[in-house]
Amino acid sequence: MAIEHKDIAAIREDYSKGSLSENDTLANPFEQFELWFKQAITSQVLEPNAMVLSTINKEGYPSSRVVLLKDLKADGLSFFTNYTSQKGKDIAEYDKVSLLFFWGELQRQVRIEGRVTYLSPEDSDEYFASRPRGSQIGAWSSPQSEIIADRSFLEKLVAEHEREFTDLDAIPRPSFWGGYMVQPVRFEFWQGRSSRLHDRIIYTLSNSEWIKNRLAP
Repeated sequence: MAIEHKDIAAIREDYSKGSLSENDTLANPFEQFELWFKQAITSQVLEPNAMVLSTINKEGYPSSRVVLLKDLKADGLSFFTNYTSQKGKDIAEYDKVSLLFFWGELQRQVRIEGRVTYLSPEDSDEYFASRPRGSQIGAWSSPQSEIIADRSFLEKLVAEHEREFTDLDAIPRPSFWGGYMVQPVRFEFWQGRSSRLHDRIIYTLSNSEWIKNRLAP
């Protein structure tokens, strides 16, 4: 049965779980993000480190997918993937990306824009070594973003790599897999409010300093 347009249009949520003012937010957006991230964990938000990564492909179209934040430092946010995946190819062509965190349980979202760089091989090695063995084998086995015939093709590659690494206590990191760091130039913190009069606080990097302003909802 088709969903009626009126049924979709009638979906509404009253946003009343919090507020956000210029005085409530910290001067440094990384510190503000860390505060909200900790609150998301405390509130048992489902996968609080899940973020939508948007890239630009060679045809000029935006492309979005959910990836997982794996590290937060004073100068950037890190994630890991296959360098030959679609997002890896997009980043190699165009190094500007955006991130979006949505924490529905808190009626909050954070939008981030910035440039992305490769993490060092040492950082990528360290994280890869911390992954479960099955995930390590999965990284070796998946020709990520490529068209494959069926599921059995992937399962065959997994079985082959399981045999290849069966005698190794430590599986090496594939050269085509590693980490990226997004270095933000803009943060926007959004808190849902009643009557769609949401609070939006934006930080913009200017001459190495963060400038904070309020945006109309």
